Amino acid sequence: MITTSNQYDNRRNVGVRLSVLQYLVAVCFFALAVSFWIFQVAEHGKFREMADNNHLRTLPLRAPRGVLYDRDGKVLVENRYSTKIAIVREQIQNLDETIRALVRIARLDEQQVRDAIERRRREPSYRPIEIIEDATDDQLARIHARMLELPGVVRQDVPTRRYPDALGAHLFGYVGEITDAQLDRPEFTGLQSGAVVGQAGVEQAYNRDLMGRDGNRYVVVNSVGREIRNAGDEPPVEGRRLQLTIDGDVQRAVEEGFRASGFNGAAVILDPRTGEVLSLVSLPAYDPNQFAAGIDRATWTSLNSDKLHPMQNRAIQGTYSPGSTFKIVVATAALEEGIVTPNFKVNCAGGANFYGRYFLCHKKEGHGVVDMRHAIEQSCNVYFYTLGSMLKIDQIHKWGTLLGLGVKAGIDLPNEQQGLVPSTEWKQRRFNEKWYPGETISVSIGQGQNSVTVISLAMMMATVANGGSLFTPKLVKSIDDGSGWKPTPPAEPKSPVRFRRDTLAALHEGLWLVVNGAGTGGRGRIVGRDVAGKTGTAQVISLQGARAAKGRTDKDLRDHGWFVFFAPSRPGQPPEMAGVIFAEHAEHGYLGAPIAKFAMETYFAKKEGKPLPEWPKPAPPATRPVAEVATTR
Repeated sequence: MITTSNQYDNRRNVGVRLSVLQYLVAVCFFALAVSFWIFQVAEHGKFREMADNNHLRTLPLRAPRGVLYDRDGKVLVENRYSTKIAIVREQIQNLDETIRALVRIARLDEQQVRDAIERRRREPSYRPIEIIEDATDDQLARIHARMLELPGVVRQDVPTRRYPDALGAHLFGYVGEITDAQLDRPEFTGLQSGAVVGQAGVEQAYNRDLMGRDGNRYVVVNSVGREIRNAGDEPPVEGRRLQLTIDGDVQRAVEEGFRASGFNGAAVILDPRTGEVLSLVSLPAYDPNQFAAGIDRATWTSLNSDKLHPMQNRAIQGTYSPGSTFKIVVATAALEEGIVTPNFKVNCAGGANFYGRYFLCHKKEGHGVVDMRHAIEQSCNVYFYTLGSMLKIDQIHKWGTLLGLGVKAGIDLPNEQQGLVPSTEWKQRRFNEKWYPGETISVSIGQGQNSVTVISLAMMMATVANGGSLFTPKLVKSIDDGSGWKPTPPAEPKSPVRFRRDTLAALHEGLWLVVNGAGTGGRGRIVGRDVAGKTGTAQVISLQGARAAKGRTDKDLRDHGWFVFFAPSRPGQPPEMAGVIFAEHAEHGYLGAPIAKFAMETYFAKKEGKPLPEWPKPAPPATRPVAEVATTR
C-alpha cells in the first residue's frame, strides 16, 4: 500500500510540474509575441529609421525665409548664405577631445559649445549640432587646416537672414534658434530643436508664412558613418514673399531725421484712407543682423542691460502722458456732447480757479479771449480746463476710446501694450474710490492718469484726418505663395465716428493754425501742403521741487515732446498722411516737427517724381536764427 501511495504521489507531482512548465512556456511565448508586436508594429517607424540610418542618412536642408518688400517693390529684408560649423556625434569616438580641439582651433568659449550640445543631446546622434552659426574666414581657414584633428566636425552652407542697413529693426524684428519653451507652443508644432524662427516684429508675427518648408538630403553611408554617395535631394521650399505697406524711403527719412536731430523716440505714420502703416520707427534700436548670425552672449547681455532699452519697441510698447495732444480729444468730446459750440469763448488771464484750486496756463500773461479754434492753435490751458470742468470724465473716456486711445491698436505685431484714458469705473476697480471732478481738470490737458502709446496717437490723428474712420493699422499689403501676389483684405473701420460737420471744421481749422498760424508747429510747415498738427509735452517729473532737487539739466528728467500731424488739410482733398513723432527727452514738442516735415516732403516728392529731399544742413553760427520759444505744453 505504501508503495502504491508513493507512486501515486510521484505521478501527481510530475503532473503538477508538467502543468507549471506548460504555463511557463505559454507565458514565454506570449511575452515573445508581445515583443514581436512592439518591434514590428508599435515601434516599426523607430526601428525602421535606425535600420535605414545604418546605410541611408537624412540630412536637413534649411529653407530660405520669404523676402520682405516695401509697398513699391524694394527689398527690405533678404537672405544670404553663411557657413556653419557643426558636430556629428555619431562620427566621434571621444567627444570631449573633439570639443577641446575645436575650442582651441576656432577660439571659442568652451562652455557655450558644451551648452549647445547639451540642449540637443536627446536628438539622434547622426544629426549635426550647430556650434558656429556664421563662421568667419579666419575660423574656416583654421578648421580646414586642422581637419584631421576634428573628426565629426562638418561645415554647412545655409541661408541666413540679411537686413540691409539695419533699417526698421523693431518693425522687421529678428530671427533666432527656437527655444525649448517655444517648442511647446501650438504655433511651433512640428518644429525641432535647431529650427530658426521669428523672435520679434514682422518676422515673429508672420513666421508661418515666412519660414517655408525645409528639404532633405539623402546620403549613403558605410558601417562607420562615412558618407559614400548622395542618394538624392528633396529641395527646400522658400517661404512666402511679403509686400509690406511700408514706404522704405519714408521709413529711412524718419530714422535719418531722428538721428540728425539727436533724439531717441518713436514715430508711426499711417495712410488715413486705408490704415496702412507707411513708417514705424523706434530708437535706439539694435542690429538684427547680429541675431541672424547667432548673437553672442556678451552682445545679448549688453543689449538687455542697456539703460536706454534698445530692445523695447517704443512705438507699440511704451506708454506716455499725451500732454496737449490730448486736447484734441477734449475738444471733440465737448463739441460732440453738445456742451459747447466752436464759437464758445473763454477769457484766459494766465490762470483760473477750479474747485478751490488755482490752475496756471503755460502763458503767464494769458491768451485773452479765445474761441475753440484759437484755443487749439495756441494750446490755451485755461480754455481746456474750462471744458474739463464742464465735461464728465466718462464723456472724455468715451471719445478718447472712439478715437483709438486707451485701447490696443490691434496692429499685426507682437507684444503691443495698452494705454489708459481714465473713467469712473476704472478708478473704482483700480483704487476702490470714486472719481472727483477736480481730477478731470488735469486730465483735460493730457496730464493726470492719462497714458497713451505712440501708435494710438497716430490712429487718433488718422481718424480726425479722414473724418471718423478708425482703422486697425495694417502692415502687409500682399502675399506671394508661389502663384503670384495676392492682396490681403482691406482694413475695415473698427467703429466709424460720426462727427458733426462743425466739429470736424473746428478741429481741422485749429490744427491747421497750429502749423500755419501763431501756434508752435511752424517747423512742420510745408508751403502748398496745408499741414495740420499739434504739439505737446509729456512730463517726466511733475513735482517742481523734485525737478529742482535732481537738477533740471539732467537729460533723463527732461520732458518728452510730441508732434501729431496730417496732410494735406484742405477741403475736398483727402489727407494722405497722418502720424506722430515722439521725441524722447526733447523738452518741447515743436522739436519733433522737422522730422515729420522731412517725412512728408519725402513722400510727396516721391509721389510727384521729384528728387528726394536731403536733411537740411545746420546754418552757420553767425546766421543761425534765434531758437523758437515754446508757447504750449
